[in-house]
Amino acid sequence: MAANKNFIYGIASVTFSDFEIGYIEKGSWDWGGTKPESVDVEAEQVPGAPVLTLAQKNGQIAPTFNIIQLNYENIQKVLGGTLTGTKPNYTGWNAPSDLVQNSGKCVINFVSGQTLTVPNSTLLGNLGGKLTLTEVSKLECQLKVNKPEGGGAPYTITDSASAASTAKA
Repeated sequence: MAANKNFIYGIASVTFSDFEIGYIEKGSWDWGGTKPESVDVEAEQVPGAPVLTLAQKNGQIAPTFNIIQLNYENIQKVLGGTLTGTKPNYTGWNAPSDLVQNSGKCVINFVSGQTLTVPNSTLLGNLGGKLTLTEVSKLECQLKVNKPEGGGAPYTITDSASAASTAKA
């Protein structure tokens, strides 16, 4: 199926600090964030509408999503702590005893053929969901977009490498 660059849809993969973090629960991805902020300047002589709008802050994204593939490596990557056993046969996970701040680059590949890259982000998460025979537990996550250390765009959307190579063929 050829990608249509007029639309962005579908999560193909999410990578945080060069680690693919596992399955995302269907329907759980929400861009979140904040709307742009502005201040309207009003004049006595011009009733009914502002004479100037001053931009105060750009809109921001702060995606929330649920990871449902809870192998020990995924749990450790999101929540911190330590793994028990040896790779690739870990036998457990220990919760962190200190405050955890997971910061790094996040890359989201879309099924539609684009890639969103956040050069500097913070991943926050907690164990959540319900423990039943009809649902699975999950890591409830939020991705905070931080200003890149060297400056520049807080995030970019570009053609994915595979989509770009397909277009050249």
